[in-house]
Amino acid sequence: MRHFLIFSVVLLTVSCGGRRQQQPVAEKSPAPDLSKLTEEEKLEYARWHYWDKFDFSDTLFIAQADTATMIQSYARYISILSRHPTDGTPIDSLMRRASASRRMFDYFAWLGETILHDPNSPFRNDEFYIPVLQAILNSPYYDEYERIAPTYDLKMASLNRIGQPANDFRYTLDSGKTGQLYDLKAEYVLLFINNPGCPMCRDIREAITASPMLTAMIEQGRLQVLALYPDEDLTEWRNYRSQIPAAWINAYDAGCKIQNNDLYNLSAIPALYLLDRDKRVLVKDSTDVPYIEEVIDRAG
Repeated sequence: MRHFLIFSVVLLTVSCGGRRQQQPVAEKSPAPDLSKLTEEEKLEYARWHYWDKFDFSDTLFIAQADTATMIQSYARYISILSRHPTDGTPIDSLMRRASASRRMFDYFAWLGETILHDPNSPFRNDEFYIPVLQAILNSPYYDEYERIAPTYDLKMASLNRIGQPANDFRYTLDSGKTGQLYDLKAEYVLLFINNPGCPMCRDIREAITASPMLTAMIEQGRLQVLALYPDEDLTEWRNYRSQIPAAWINAYDAGCKIQNNDLYNLSAIPALYLLDRDKRVLVKDSTDVPYIEEVIDRAG
């Protein structure tokens, strides 16, 4: 999975830019003795108490904080939450705490966008970003014009959510024949949205073909890989055909209907979607082939 190294105890304190540590906020009950908790219990505690020593009323901190350190701290927090990749409740709680002022709220909304929404972030996660967007849209701090972008982002983030049926679409083969996502009959479908010549696309393709587990599943008919090119330049796509394994379905989106009809968020390519036999989303918008294997293995 997409993780930074987790420091199970140290992460409960945020200290930035050599500035004094944030002081603990009042708690309803004493903190547990962390030395007596298992690693699992420490991580679960951190899900809800990671920011307890951060003073959300201290707006001066925003001006003095080291940006890189805060980004690392937020990323470590997300790595802890990623143990429950569809539970955005802790993010919702964090945004409520950050709403103490417009400056603090803006700052944590920016951290959320940077870590959870940026196409280059290894922690990109719509399930966690949705509570950030909902908090922005519910906040009294923003006017109708400031809500336009987050409204659109929420619409796109809400597409093809984990556990929900994926949007169906028609794809076209080089022969001109067409097929439909929902007509694919396999225990799993791996949708690989890619562009020719993209280095990360190449890396993902090689990771899939190098996987003994996925290779065996493809040979057994349990897994179908649909490599989909979503853009218009078919010359580029055809020149790249030989790079796609023969056992995969190599197709393109004729007329760019997926993008034009907002069926999938194509802001970050490449993207992997793992679907079950009923086309429910098991993994969304990933670039992590070992995580795909992990989810299949867990599903049994």
